Amino acid sequence: MRIALVTGASKGIGAECARLLAKNGYRVVINYNRSQNAASDLFDELKKITDVQMIKADISSSDEVKEMFSEITYNFGGIDILVNNAGIAQTKLFTDITDDDWNKMISTNLSGAFYCCRAALPYMIRQHFGRIINISSMWGQIGGSCEVHYSATKAGIIGLTKALAMEEALSGITVNCIAPGVIATDMNSCYSDEDMNAIKNETPTGTIGTPFDIARTVLFLACDDASFITGQVIGVNGGFVI
Repeated sequence: MRIALVTGASKGIGAECARLLAKNGYRVVINYNRSQNAASDLFDELKKITDVQMIKADISSSDEVKEMFSEITYNFGGIDILVNNAGIAQTKLFTDITDDDWNKMISTNLSGAFYCCRAALPYMIRQHFGRIINISSMWGQIGGSCEVHYSATKAGIIGLTKALAMEEALSGITVNCIAPGVIATDMNSCYSDEDMNAIKNETPTGTIGTPFDIARTVLFLACDDASFITGQVIGVNGGFVI
Protein backbone atom coordinates (compact mmCIF):
# COMPACT_ATOMS: atom_id res chain seq x y z
CA MET A 1 0.00 0.00 0.00
CA ARG A 2 1.33 3.40 -0.94
CA ILE A 3 1.65 6.12 1.67
CA ALA A 4 0.14 9.56 1.16
CA LEU A 5 0.84 12.63 3.26
CA VAL A 6 -1.79 15.36 3.10
CA THR A 7 -0.82 18.64 4.73
CA GLY A 8 -3.56 20.73 6.29
CA ALA A 9 -5.75 17.63 6.31
CA SER A 10 -7.99 18.35 9.28
CA LYS A 11 -10.71 20.18 7.35
CA GLY A 12 -11.98 21.22 3.94
CA ILE A 13 -10.07 20.16 0.84
CA GLY A 14 -7.34 18.42 2.83
CA ALA A 15 -9.77 16.27 4.80
CA GLU A 16 -11.62 15.24 1.65
CA CYS A 17 -8.32 14.34 -0.06
CA ALA A 18 -7.28 12.21 2.91
CA ARG A 19 -10.70 10.55 3.02
CA LEU A 20 -10.77 9.69 -0.70
CA LEU A 21 -7.19 8.42 -0.73
CA ALA A 22 -7.95 6.19 2.27
CA LYS A 23 -11.06 4.79 0.59
CA ASN A 24 -8.96 3.92 -2.45
CA GLY A 25 -6.34 1.88 -0.65
CA TYR A 26 -3.71 4.38 0.41
CA ARG A 27 -2.21 4.59 3.86
CA VAL A 28 -2.66 8.17 4.97
CA VAL A 29 -0.77 10.66 7.12
CA ILE A 30 -3.00 13.46 8.38
CA ASN A 31 -1.01 16.62 9.01
CA TYR A 32 -2.61 19.40 11.04
CA ASN A 33 -1.43 22.42 12.97
CA ARG A 34 -4.24 23.98 15.05
CA SER A 35 -7.41 21.98 14.40
CA GLN A 36 -6.64 18.99 16.61
CA ASN A 37 -10.26 18.03 17.29
CA ALA A 38 -11.14 17.94 13.60
CA ALA A 39 -7.98 15.97 12.84
CA SER A 40 -8.80 13.50 15.61
CA ASP A 41 -12.31 12.99 14.24
CA LEU A 42 -10.88 12.30 10.79
CA PHE A 43 -8.30 9.94 12.25
CA ASP A 44 -11.03 7.98 14.04
CA GLU A 45 -12.99 7.77 10.80
CA LEU A 46 -10.10 6.65 8.59
CA LYS A 47 -8.49 4.16 10.97
CA LYS A 48 -11.49 1.90 10.32
CA ILE A 49 -10.48 1.51 6.67
CA THR A 50 -6.70 1.98 6.42
CA ASP A 51 -3.44 2.52 8.28
CA VAL A 52 -3.47 6.14 9.31
CA GLN A 53 -1.21 8.46 11.26
CA MET A 54 -1.90 11.92 12.62
CA ILE A 55 0.97 14.39 13.05
CA LYS A 56 0.90 17.95 14.35
CA ALA A 57 3.38 20.16 12.51
CA ASP A 58 3.51 23.78 11.43
CA ILE A 59 4.70 23.42 7.84
CA SER A 60 6.02 27.00 7.86
CA SER A 61 8.77 25.70 10.18
CA SER A 62 11.59 23.83 8.47
CA ASP A 63 12.45 22.07 11.74
CA GLU A 64 8.88 20.89 12.34
CA VAL A 65 8.67 19.56 8.78
CA LYS A 66 11.91 17.62 9.32
CA GLU A 67 10.52 16.15 12.55
CA MET A 68 7.28 15.21 10.82
CA PHE A 69 9.12 13.34 8.07
CA SER A 70 11.33 11.60 10.61
CA GLU A 71 8.20 10.32 12.33
CA ILE A 72 6.67 9.23 9.02
CA THR A 73 9.86 7.42 8.05
CA TYR A 74 9.98 5.66 11.43
CA ASN A 75 6.37 4.44 11.13
CA PHE A 76 5.95 3.93 7.39
CA GLY A 77 9.45 4.03 5.89
CA GLY A 78 8.74 7.15 3.84
CA ILE A 79 6.02 8.48 1.57
CA ASP A 80 4.93 7.93 -2.02
CA ILE A 81 2.37 10.73 -2.43
CA LEU A 82 2.71 14.28 -1.14
CA VAL A 83 -0.31 16.57 -1.26
CA ASN A 84 0.77 20.12 -0.40
CA ASN A 85 -2.60 21.47 0.65
CA ALA A 86 -1.96 23.46 3.85
CA GLY A 87 -2.36 27.17 3.42
CA ILE A 88 -3.85 30.40 4.71
CA ALA A 89 -5.74 33.24 3.06
CA GLN A 90 -6.38 36.88 3.86
CA THR A 91 -8.38 39.65 2.18
CA LYS A 92 -6.73 43.03 2.53
CA LEU A 93 -5.94 46.13 0.49
CA PHE A 94 -2.39 45.97 -0.80
CA THR A 95 -1.46 49.20 1.00
CA ASP A 96 -2.67 47.70 4.29
CA ILE A 97 -0.60 44.50 4.08
CA THR A 98 1.96 44.52 6.89
CA ASP A 99 5.38 42.89 6.94
CA ASP A 100 3.94 40.28 9.29
CA ASP A 101 1.01 39.59 6.93
CA TRP A 102 3.40 39.16 4.01
CA ASN A 103 5.92 36.99 5.85
CA LYS A 104 3.25 34.75 7.35
CA MET A 105 1.63 34.22 3.95
CA ILE A 106 4.93 33.44 2.22
CA SER A 107 6.20 31.14 4.99
CA THR A 108 2.99 29.10 5.18
CA ASN A 109 1.82 28.89 1.58
CA LEU A 110 5.10 28.85 -0.32
CA SER A 111 7.93 27.99 2.05
CA GLY A 112 5.80 25.23 3.59
CA ALA A 113 5.39 23.54 0.21
CA PHE A 114 9.12 23.91 -0.44
CA TYR A 115 10.05 22.36 2.92
CA CYS A 116 7.73 19.39 2.38
CA CYS A 117 8.95 18.77 -1.18
CA ARG A 118 12.55 18.91 -0.02
CA ALA A 119 11.90 16.43 2.78
CA ALA A 120 9.92 14.01 0.59
CA LEU A 121 12.24 13.88 -2.41
CA PRO A 122 15.12 11.77 -1.03
CA TYR A 123 12.76 8.86 -0.38
CA MET A 124 11.01 9.27 -3.72
CA ILE A 125 14.29 9.46 -5.61
CA ARG A 126 15.61 6.29 -3.93
CA GLN A 127 12.55 4.30 -4.95
CA HIS A 128 12.30 5.97 -8.39
CA PHE A 129 8.65 6.80 -7.82
CA GLY A 130 6.74 9.72 -6.39
CA ARG A 131 3.75 11.95 -6.84
CA ILE A 132 3.84 15.55 -5.65
CA ILE A 133 0.52 17.36 -5.95
CA ASN A 134 0.50 21.04 -5.04
CA ILE A 135 -2.70 22.96 -4.34
CA SER A 136 -2.52 26.45 -5.81
CA SER A 137 -5.49 28.65 -6.73
CA MET A 138 -6.99 30.29 -9.78
CA TRP A 139 -5.91 33.58 -8.15
CA GLY A 140 -2.34 32.38 -8.66
CA GLN A 141 -3.10 32.29 -12.38
CA ILE A 142 -4.98 35.56 -12.83
CA GLY A 143 -4.46 37.50 -9.58
CA GLY A 144 -7.05 38.45 -7.02
CA SER A 145 -7.85 42.02 -6.03
CA CYS A 146 -7.30 42.61 -2.30
CA GLU A 147 -5.44 39.28 -2.16
CA VAL A 148 -2.08 40.30 -3.60
CA HIS A 149 0.05 38.45 -1.05
CA TYR A 150 -2.14 35.33 -1.32
CA SER A 151 -2.07 35.45 -5.12
CA ALA A 152 1.71 35.87 -5.10
CA THR A 153 2.20 32.71 -3.03
CA LYS A 154 -0.14 30.71 -5.23
CA ALA A 155 1.66 31.91 -8.34
CA GLY A 156 4.88 30.85 -6.65
CA ILE A 157 3.44 27.36 -6.16
CA ILE A 158 2.84 27.17 -9.90
CA GLY A 159 6.44 28.16 -10.63
CA LEU A 160 7.75 25.66 -8.09
CA THR A 161 5.62 22.93 -9.68
CA LYS A 162 6.86 23.53 -13.22
CA ALA A 163 10.53 23.80 -12.32
CA LEU A 164 10.55 20.81 -9.97
CA ALA A 165 8.69 18.69 -12.50
CA MET A 166 11.45 19.28 -15.05
CA GLU A 167 14.16 18.49 -12.51
CA GLU A 168 12.64 15.26 -11.19
CA ALA A 169 11.03 13.72 -14.28
CA LEU A 170 13.89 11.27 -14.95
CA SER A 171 13.64 10.11 -11.33
CA GLY A 172 10.14 8.73 -11.89
CA ILE A 173 8.55 11.58 -9.95
CA THR A 174 5.67 13.66 -11.28
CA VAL A 175 4.92 17.12 -9.92
CA ASN A 176 1.60 18.68 -10.74
CA CYS A 177 -0.54 21.53 -9.53
CA ILE A 178 -4.27 21.93 -9.02
CA ALA A 179 -5.66 25.46 -9.22
CA PRO A 180 -9.09 25.40 -7.57
CA GLY A 181 -11.73 28.00 -8.20
CA VAL A 182 -13.99 29.13 -5.39
CA ILE A 183 -14.65 26.10 -3.20
CA ALA A 184 -17.21 25.81 -0.42
CA THR A 185 -14.85 25.63 2.56
CA ASP A 186 -14.27 27.50 5.82
CA MET A 187 -11.53 29.51 4.07
CA ASN A 188 -14.19 31.21 1.95
CA SER A 189 -16.61 31.78 4.79
CA CYS A 190 -15.46 35.41 4.86
CA TYR A 191 -17.44 36.04 1.68
CA SER A 192 -21.04 37.18 2.06
CA ASP A 193 -23.93 35.31 0.45
CA GLU A 194 -24.14 38.18 -2.03
CA ASP A 195 -20.46 37.76 -2.97
CA MET A 196 -20.82 33.99 -3.34
CA ASN A 197 -23.89 34.39 -5.54
CA ALA A 198 -22.00 36.89 -7.70
CA ILE A 199 -19.13 34.42 -8.11
CA LYS A 200 -21.59 31.64 -8.90
CA ASN A 201 -23.18 33.78 -11.59
CA GLU A 202 -19.77 34.52 -13.12
CA THR A 203 -18.87 30.83 -13.22
CA PRO A 204 -19.89 29.13 -16.50
CA THR A 205 -21.17 26.02 -14.70
CA GLY A 206 -23.28 28.22 -12.41
CA THR A 207 -22.01 26.40 -9.34
CA ILE A 208 -19.53 26.69 -6.48
CA GLY A 209 -16.97 23.90 -6.23
CA THR A 210 -16.77 21.33 -3.45
CA PRO A 211 -13.77 19.75 -1.71
CA PHE A 212 -14.67 16.49 -3.45
CA ASP A 213 -14.08 18.14 -6.83
CA ILE A 214 -10.49 18.77 -5.79
CA ALA A 215 -10.01 15.44 -4.01
CA ARG A 216 -10.95 13.33 -7.01
CA THR A 217 -8.44 15.28 -9.13
CA VAL A 218 -5.80 14.58 -6.49
CA LEU A 219 -6.73 10.90 -6.56
CA PHE A 220 -6.27 10.74 -10.32
CA LEU A 221 -2.89 12.52 -10.26
CA ALA A 222 -1.72 10.12 -7.54
CA CYS A 223 -2.48 6.99 -9.55
CA ASP A 224 -0.36 5.06 -12.04
CA ASP A 225 -2.58 6.17 -14.93
CA ALA A 226 -1.25 9.73 -14.49
CA SER A 227 2.41 8.77 -14.97
CA PHE A 228 2.73 10.78 -18.23
CA ILE A 229 1.32 13.96 -16.69
CA THR A 230 3.81 16.28 -15.02
CA GLY A 231 4.44 20.00 -14.69
CA GLN A 232 0.79 20.75 -15.35
CA VAL A 233 -1.61 23.24 -13.77
CA ILE A 234 -5.08 21.72 -13.72
CA GLY A 235 -7.86 24.25 -13.25
CA VAL A 236 -10.79 22.90 -11.26
CA ASN A 237 -12.85 26.03 -11.34
CA GLY A 238 -16.12 25.48 -13.21
CA GLY A 239 -14.75 27.38 -16.22
CA PHE A 240 -14.10 30.61 -14.29
CA VAL A 241 -10.56 30.62 -15.73
CA ILE A 242 -10.14 29.14 -19.19
